[in-house]
Amino acid sequence: MKAIVYSSTGPSSVLSLAEREAAVPGPGEVRVRVVASGVNPTDWKARAGSSIAFDEVVPNQDGAGVIDAVGEGVADLQVGDRVWLYLAAHRRPTGTAQEFTVVPADRAVPLPEGVSFEVAASLGVPAMTAHRALTVHEDGPSRLTPGALAGRMILVQGGAGAVGHATIQFAVWAGATVIATVSNDAKAELARAAGAHHIVRYPDPAQAERIREIAPDGVHHIVEVSPAQNAALDVEVIANHGTIAYYANNNGEEFTAPIVASFIKNIRWQGVLIYTVGERAIQAAVEDITAALRDGVFPVGESAGLPLTWFPLEETAAAHDAVENGTTGKVLIRVSEES
Repeated sequence: MKAIVYSSTGPSSVLSLAEREAAVPGPGEVRVRVVASGVNPTDWKARAGSSIAFDEVVPNQDGAGVIDAVGEGVADLQVGDRVWLYLAAHRRPTGTAQEFTVVPADRAVPLPEGVSFEVAASLGVPAMTAHRALTVHEDGPSRLTPGALAGRMILVQGGAGAVGHATIQFAVWAGATVIATVSNDAKAELARAAGAHHIVRYPDPAQAERIREIAPDGVHHIVEVSPAQNAALDVEVIANHGTIAYYANNNGEEFTAPIVASFIKNIRWQGVLIYTVGERAIQAAVEDITAALRDGVFPVGESAGLPLTWFPLEETAAAHDAVENGTTGKVLIRVSEES
């Protein structure tokens, strides 16, 4: 089979196309014929990191495909099942940038009827991060269902990114009113297509006032991509007992926030990293994402607010570069044909 591999960390040039034998699934594992592989910022950051834990690694956590073989003890999945994959390479060397990948059975989730592989490969890290970010509020739900966020005002900072897009879709499905911030008109159209009810542009010295015009009593919940840039603004516009869930370090590695203004409002700052969030949160996300898929919640493509940029498997290095360079939307790799 064809696989993208690397044996040392560094720029995307460390990635190479190789021929490898398809692994045999062990107990509790399944083998998936990968149709599409999704690329996330953590994929290129892991590749560019200081070290790797294995002699050889196949990158990319997310993907979608068809189960090809089932290991001993797997009862809920069978050959021929269409699935979406998450955390395929977490603490394992077997990511989705290859024609066949072996993963623990619980990381291969059956797709509801009619859900495309391009939708499925766009889930994983973005959708699971969005789920966690929306379920950490002190007074909010721990699960997302239709109506679970009814009456809540949610601010999505960076509404045109992959996580921002999934957050908007999830929050609207759950009944929230969503404000999304974006940097230009094109991204405003994407956030609006995803379902955001209100769009606020940045940079804008009156940004806080514009948000407070929409939410006079403050927003209940903020999903934050850039705390180093937005911390003071977040504190200004959030409501009493609000939560700021931050999942990335865009525009800076450290942030400061006004202390008195924060504790006066009883604000909760909540970090979100899907790789260390724990099994209970992972399982809740898997179940709620699947329920939302049945309701058609996660469409992709420019008309749905998430433009897709495709690369063939042999151009995985270019796909990593595209994500690192901030390509708007979702970067996917076409690994094999659907049939």
